[in-house]
Amino acid sequence: MGTRKPEDTRTIAVAAHGGAGKTSLVEAMLYDAGAIGRLGKIEEGNTVSDFDLEEQKRQISINTSVITFDYKGKNLFVLDTPGYADFVGELRSGMRVADSVVILVSGVDGVEVQTEKAYDFASDFSIPVIFFINKLDRDNADYDKTLKEIQQVLTDKALPLFLPIGQESNFKGVVNVLSGKAYVYKGGGSKEFEESTPPADLEDKLAAAKEALIERIVEVDDDLMMRYLDGEELKEEELTAALKKAVFQRVVMPVLPGSAIANVGVFQLLDVISDILPSPVDMFPRKAINAEGKEIEVKPDPDEKFSSLCFKVMVDPYVGKLSFIRVFSGKLASDQSAYIVNKKVEERISSLRFMKGKEGKDVKEVIVGDIVAIPKLQNAAVGDTIAVKGVDFLFPPIQFPNPVYSLAVVPKSRADEDKLSNAIHRMLEEDPTLRYEKNIETGDHLLSGMGDLHLDIVLSRIKERYGVELETRLPRVPYRETIRKPSKAQGKYKKQTGGRGQYGDVWLELQPLERGSGLQFEDRIVGGVVPKQYIPAVEKGLREAAQKGVLAGYPAIDFKAILYDGSYHEVDSSEMAFKIAASMAFKKCFVEASPVLLEPIMNVEVVVPEEYLGDVMGDLNSRRGRIMGIESRGRFQVVKAQVPLAEMFRYAIVLRSMTSGRGNFSMEFSHYEEVPQDLAKKIIAQAQVESEEEAASK
Repeated sequence: MGTRKPEDTRTIAVAAHGGAGKTSLVEAMLYDAGAIGRLGKIEEGNTVSDFDLEEQKRQISINTSVITFDYKGKNLFVLDTPGYADFVGELRSGMRVADSVVILVSGVDGVEVQTEKAYDFASDFSIPVIFFINKLDRDNADYDKTLKEIQQVLTDKALPLFLPIGQESNFKGVVNVLSGKAYVYKGGGSKEFEESTPPADLEDKLAAAKEALIERIVEVDDDLMMRYLDGEELKEEELTAALKKAVFQRVVMPVLPGSAIANVGVFQLLDVISDILPSPVDMFPRKAINAEGKEIEVKPDPDEKFSSLCFKVMVDPYVGKLSFIRVFSGKLASDQSAYIVNKKVEERISSLRFMKGKEGKDVKEVIVGDIVAIPKLQNAAVGDTIAVKGVDFLFPPIQFPNPVYSLAVVPKSRADEDKLSNAIHRMLEEDPTLRYEKNIETGDHLLSGMGDLHLDIVLSRIKERYGVELETRLPRVPYRETIRKPSKAQGKYKKQTGGRGQYGDVWLELQPLERGSGLQFEDRIVGGVVPKQYIPAVEKGLREAAQKGVLAGYPAIDFKAILYDGSYHEVDSSEMAFKIAASMAFKKCFVEASPVLLEPIMNVEVVVPEEYLGDVMGDLNSRRGRIMGIESRGRFQVVKAQVPLAEMFRYAIVLRSMTSGRGNFSMEFSHYEEVPQDLAKKIIAQAQVESEEEAASK
């Protein structure tokens, strides 16, 4: 890597919608920089970035890859982030630690869903943006149309820094708007190009682009602005210095044309990254929270104490655990210890590695701006602040989206069950957008993630890496049972054996209560017909019986049970007898109290562009939903509705399809309501079948 100077470091995320060519671009950057000898291809599974087996099998990026290489004396850390919505957590964590982002836009497909997401994240983190319009050598590629779409949909700060020479199969080079220099490529993926004068047919376009760019650049320098307004000719080096400042302040977001596969315009992108984008020491201080809970600023200074954020964990069954950190201040040597501040744990560092895909190179020291992998930090997790002893502040954790899609998982065999815990633990370490939990109400073990593709890949990895096979199904709905009218019934348990017998006798009255009231118990015994020492047993028997209701075996709720009469035997009565008697009385009473099935109703909030509003509302209505209101939020519409949980299990997939991926939703529990009678019959019948099958298997 050469001399370690943070001024010569660039830390960049590469982001786009899936299929826009990020991995191919990173491959071309490595090739042009001399870091690899030949261009790998995604179809052949030999690119530096996509080294994971699942990535090679599916030919998509799933993980953020860290690529470290030199270019013209600069140390570049490039984060190749996934472009599919299911892996948005990887995109967000990568952009959290980057100093700037190159957003690819396909010259054929234009601005797509994840293009918008990448731009929104860049705005969240206030980092500089470069747009690279890719695939301009393809049929139907249109630079002007794509540029206009970027300016209209994303930002009017997107201004051409280079213009393309030719289009589609005739695309052969680029022209620098400020210098007027043209770079014409030899073709065929070659690195070779010639510097020349721009084609005559680009003169007017070039002049207009230069004027628009200069007008925006001089906004950051009052002296330059005055000279420009006075008609003075500004020098190229002055404009370049002002451009660097304008890009850092997000006043200008340069647009570059190119083709990653044809390797046209990639050198110019590398030059802009090296010469225009900020170094770590140019960046703003990072926010942190100190031991007193106050917000402080951590300066990107190599002389400050070492501090960093763990943004990624990779667990390999053979190599072990790698913790990826971004250094925000100071420096760290490989013979020092790492202190995990939020866990107050110190661990020895075995080595520090600069990564180039799956390959690592050990280094003796890292400094502010570096991205490094540390092997075998057992206690490190994504979002941890990793520093040196004496640092008492924490960087805010990375905010990941909540899972939107769940499956119930069941191990195929006892052997799979024994190995599952370790496999799930490892997967959760790697993926903060994944959840695994047992639903106490239904008994389901739920695996939750960002979509069906996400969970499909997780299940495939669990099988390949850890040899655990899991069967899946949609989760069960936690239904409830309740009553609609009062009823009374006796429960009498009498058993006589050779010795002491069993005797318990109770009369219960059940009364319906309002939704959300739960189960209430009231003792109205007078005259000691049920002795006080047995009343807790009556309540316990009642509550245990209510956990498995009468209709379909779901918990019974929202009623009051009144113990008002009974009898006992001086010798044969016991707590157990009264507990059983209470259970018998409850079951008789419940059947006669007009029992009904209840289902959970969710508060659902769907955020969509306006053009999809009608489709979304119609779909929610078809799911037995009630629209509660609609409001505007920026360029989006927010639909608030109440929908039965039973109708929402595959909603994430349907919404993504219905809105071309532009819609998202959240939901939380609201209340229980009666299930419509025709549906209730089916649910009860199914529960009876399952109960019989379970009994037969025992």
